[in-house]
Amino acid sequence: MATPSTPSTPSRPGETNQHYDLDPRIFGLFLDPLRKYSSGMYRTPGITLAEAQEAKLHWVAERLGLTPGGGQRLLDAGCGWGSLILFMAREYQTAVTGISPAGRQHEYIASRAAELGVTDRVTTAVGRFEDLDLPARSFDAVTMLGSIVHMPDVDVAVRRARAMLRRGGRYYVSETCFRNAAARDEFDKRTGTEFVRNSIFGWGDMRPLSELVRAVEDAGFSVDDVEDLTEDYRLTIDDWLVNVSAAADAIDALRPGMAAQLTRYLEVANAGWGFTTKHYALICRNAR
Repeated sequence: MATPSTPSTPSRPGETNQHYDLDPRIFGLFLDPLRKYSSGMYRTPGITLAEAQEAKLHWVAERLGLTPGGGQRLLDAGCGWGSLILFMAREYQTAVTGISPAGRQHEYIASRAAELGVTDRVTTAVGRFEDLDLPARSFDAVTMLGSIVHMPDVDVAVRRARAMLRRGGRYYVSETCFRNAAARDEFDKRTGTEFVRNSIFGWGDMRPLSELVRAVEDAGFSVDDVEDLTEDYRLTIDDWLVNVSAAADAIDALRPGMAAQLTRYLEVANAGWGFTTKHYALICRNAR
């Protein structure tokens, strides 16, 4: 069953979760009904935000080899509002474990799991993925959708992911990356980057794709595929911006000034695609 617990006080980089502990109703006002806070998949003309997010989740399931009723076990490090774990539990009957440092997210997931009738397949834990006591070699899949940016030591995080996987298990990580090392050197300390890092998330470290590839290879993974999702994420954020504008009064009623802060954050994120940043998905396999 979904089991929220009490989060500890953040004390080091990567543990801060100020953005994700905001009132859950704020996210419900601009995200899709699943509250998926990462890129959708806009490969069908005219697709809506909700349809794009469901399409993305089915695509992730396919890349992980999940099958309805297949009895697989999935670990989602950085589970957010539970969009992926609840979807996989409901649509694929997967036994899922979600990890996040944000206590409010776990409370929300527990309530949604009960509403959906999947509490027997959903477990959550509050804390940092790198620190939690988790059973080794017991998962068929590990996912990190937009969460490795909040993990200070990418090598530790990726090695831990591999340690959780059975032989042949798959690892999916998607992240916004600087276009290359030179772009990181030039733009990492710019005003917009610092605003997103400090005013929104509290901490985060975007890396070039090359660093993620090196980390997964050094951890012992085989890289099966790299997918460029940059255009998909741009379209996702476009839809979020429309929703923030439409719901600005309701958002500010819950937290004054939040609509403007969200708008600035999302506009900064969308301004850099292709020039300073890209968004990639890596699909890896624990081959040995």
